[in-house]
Amino acid sequence: MELENVLKLITAFSESSLTSFTLDDGNTKLSFAADRNEGETSSNVVTKVVTVNPEVAVENVVQGSAVSDNAHTVNSPLVGVFYSASSPEESPFVSVGDHVKKGQVLGIVEAMKLMNEIESDYEGVVKEILVNNEQMVEYGQPMFVIE
Repeated sequence: MELENVLKLITAFSESSLTSFTLDDGNTKLSFAADRNEGETSSNVVTKVVTVNPEVAVENVVQGSAVSDNAHTVNSPLVGVFYSASSPEESPFVSVGDHVKKGQVLGIVEAMKLMNEIESDYEGVVKEILVNNEQMVEYGQPMFVIE
């Protein structure tokens, strides 16, 4: 399946009210799942693309949502547990709608008992927070959308 067609399917799925969708055309299997919370204007979409070739099997996981062209994502630099605040009693570092500066702390990822501050690579407004407090994150996983 052509990448352009996969991207069109992701966009169509993101704009729909479906919570899951699977397509299997023999060589490629696409699975879409969305966490669509009632009353929210955005949703988190996870797309799993598996391409099967007799010699090679490739699996890619794309996570994110439909965002504008001038939006940037801040990705997790490591595998660990995400924390939105420095302690359970504290307010989150940032919320949707907050203006952030380059270098400002957005959250913490704990890995092997070390607390790693996640800083913004961009100046702008936090449009989406793609991870929940105390959620396990993967290396390279999008966590914030800054516009």
